[in-house]
Amino acid sequence: MNKHRNNATILSILAMGLGQLYNRQFIKGIIFLLFEAVSGYYFINNLGRTFWGIFTLGEVPRRLIKGKWVDGDDSIVILVTSLITLIFLAIFIIAYVMNVKDARNVGADRDQGKKVKNFRESVRYVLDYKFAQAFLTIPAIGILFFTVMPIIFMVMLAFTNYSAPKHIPPAMLVDWVGFDTFKNLVALKTWSHTFYGVLTWTIIWAVLSTVTTYFGGMLVALLINQKGIKFKGLWRTILILPYAIPQMISLLVMRNMFNGQFGPINQYLQYFGLDGLPWLTDPFWAKVTVIVVNMWVGIPVSMLLIMGVLTTIPKDLYEAAEVDGATGFQKFRIITLPMILFTTAPILITQFAGNINNFNAIFLLTNGNPVNGDYQYAGSTDLLVTWLYKLTLDQRKYNMASAVGIIIFLIIASLSIYSYRRTKSFKEEDMIQ
Repeated sequence: MNKHRNNATILSILAMGLGQLYNRQFIKGIIFLLFEAVSGYYFINNLGRTFWGIFTLGEVPRRLIKGKWVDGDDSIVILVTSLITLIFLAIFIIAYVMNVKDARNVGADRDQGKKVKNFRESVRYVLDYKFAQAFLTIPAIGILFFTVMPIIFMVMLAFTNYSAPKHIPPAMLVDWVGFDTFKNLVALKTWSHTFYGVLTWTIIWAVLSTVTTYFGGMLVALLINQKGIKFKGLWRTILILPYAIPQMISLLVMRNMFNGQFGPINQYLQYFGLDGLPWLTDPFWAKVTVIVVNMWVGIPVSMLLIMGVLTTIPKDLYEAAEVDGATGFQKFRIITLPMILFTTAPILITQFAGNINNFNAIFLLTNGNPVNGDYQYAGSTDLLVTWLYKLTLDQRKYNMASAVGIIIFLIIASLSIYSYRRTKSFKEEDMIQ
């Protein structure tokens, strides 16, 4: 009864495409055979070196022989090429399984007396019923090689000693060191002092910048939405200008305005007989400055978001509250604020996660400065992400930067998931149709 199904399955296991050829799907079978042939040729030439390279990361560095430099093994090139080969191997295994399942299903149809689709009919079936899955395969492969693979590569670097000055290929080899990088980051005093200091400021910055921009935007939106306010369109246009201007321009302009020597803000203070402040050169005032400037850039975003929510709140709720004698503050606390938070809580969490990685606000405004002599390659206003940048491009401490990147991901992912699952937006999402 299952003769064709069993035969097609066995043949497709022996070689890709044989099951399709047995099922008289010749074009599909030839495509599978060619894919296996090309893959086999590639694996014969690369798979052995891939496993050697992924375990050893090279054995012979570049060396000087008789006055000439002779190239050796480049550990990072070996790691990248090995990773590409392993990902391609995973794709090949998935294709092999699909080949077996396809041959088995078509063989089962033959056992039931159903007509076997030719190549044109198979293509037509995919376009009619499986178009979304087929079309998504192309970007999925792109994401796999250009997003997932770099992430895996970064994670692997954290478990090596890839850093200047002793382990930079091709002059020297890179070795696996396990969790030593993470141990040094959190336990070795020269690194841990910097890590905990930067981490503490990163959390403080993320909380303050999120709270100030969100509730600042809420306040502005509520003021514009008041009944007695005229020219609301004009007010919205004026207040959205800081967001409409490219952030890089705004931050660079602010950097010059808060300059302690020639900045116009200190000049205005001196004009009124007040002493200028070290806005960007004192650790405390530099932190105050970046938070204030971030409010200038971030409040318009929250204002637009919350104004959109305010227009969706039914007026009947406010009228019923007025009948019950509720004050303006009570209407805000009981109706307005819960409705705003219910709608915008996921975006608020996203803003918090974004502020942890707010590279532009810190780098363009202070570059992480002022310098902190107790820190390792970091300034007083550096976030983890800007410290990672300096470790990578300025100091070439790639393994330490990768470890910091992993920690940033763990912090953002855990806080975001935990916070989101506790919001009413998640618990009561079925209430919104």
